[in-house]
Amino acid sequence: MTDRARRAVVIARGWVGTPYRHQASTKGAGTDCLGLLRGVWRELYGAEPEPVPAYTADWSEPDGAERLWQAARRHLRPCDPQAPLRAGEVLLFRMRGGSVAKHLGIAAECGRRPTFIHAYSGHEVVESALSAPWARRVVARFAFP
Repeated sequence: MTDRARRAVVIARGWVGTPYRHQASTKGAGTDCLGLLRGVWRELYGAEPEPVPAYTADWSEPDGAERLWQAARRHLRPCDPQAPLRAGEVLLFRMRGGSVAKHLGIAAECGRRPTFIHAYSGHEVVESALSAPWARRVVARFAFP
């Protein structure tokens, strides 16, 4: 694991317990999954790479645009999908078949009991097991540059 990946996991774990707040990105006060990634990015690099426009809970679904995937490709490095999962990788999830990919997490532990850190509606930032149902939803993995 690179130093940057290790730092990303430590930073993300520092957000655990932050309440879920749609469109927010403030450690301890509120965040959504994108806000968590934005917060980790800010602690790693300083300023965010681009402004994030306002978005609704169903963003990108009406037109089917993969906006989150496109943004990830602009700012993160794609990982080989055949390579083993590594801590610190950003995970992109498709929550339902046929829908756009719009959930993010950061791999924390790998190996026999993988985990990832994420925020999702109705929960705070948590470190969850990357169980089979979650793993099936991963459509892409990225590394911080």
